[in-house]
Amino acid sequence: MPPFERSHTRTRGGQLSLADLGTPLHDVEFVVVDLETTGAHAADNAITEIGAVRVRAGEVLGEFQSLVRPVGSVISPFVARLTGITNGMVADAPRIESVLPSFLEFMRGSVLVAHNAPFDIGFLRAACTRLDYTWPAPTVLDTVTLARKVLPRTEVRNHKLATLAAFFGTDTEPDHRALSDARATVGVLHGLFEIYGSHGIETLEDLATVRTAGW
Repeated sequence: MPPFERSHTRTRGGQLSLADLGTPLHDVEFVVVDLETTGAHAADNAITEIGAVRVRAGEVLGEFQSLVRPVGSVISPFVARLTGITNGMVADAPRIESVLPSFLEFMRGSVLVAHNAPFDIGFLRAACTRLDYTWPAPTVLDTVTLARKVLPRTEVRNHKLATLAAFFGTDTEPDHRALSDARATVGVLHGLFEIYGSHGIETLEDLATVRTAGW
């Protein structure tokens, strides 16, 4: 038995329509993004690095990476030790108003994926608001949420990126740098899709019907 349950809210009596069949996951272009920042709160802190990988059907279509010079916020010694990004490294980096349009173009038309997505999406949306850019409001998948539904703590001790990357044996180990962590998250996403697929969940719409059982 799978460690989750299916909601059948999309099922209607009679013949299935194309809308009921959904969008196969192997046809979806995902942009997996990771941010490094000066702190935890988007209202008071700033982005220092954006890394992202665009994938479809397991194939890498492109990568995006840029350091960002924070304005109105500095990198603390603690964050510098954690990420390896120092104030000196970002002193000559482009500001967010130069980097963000390029990233928004890179992610255009994709489903956005992040590990602990509220953090990364919160910073991106806050940056758009400050700069008066339109946030495109893409479909977002959170690999933390996806993992919690299918990997109970009897299988993994927690759902941190490093733990899941080790569990799935990803090609890249996360190291608190944006592109490395995005690459590791790609590996975690594909590992999770294999688990979901083994239980017949193969479309983007099917993912929304999964709820954790027995937590």
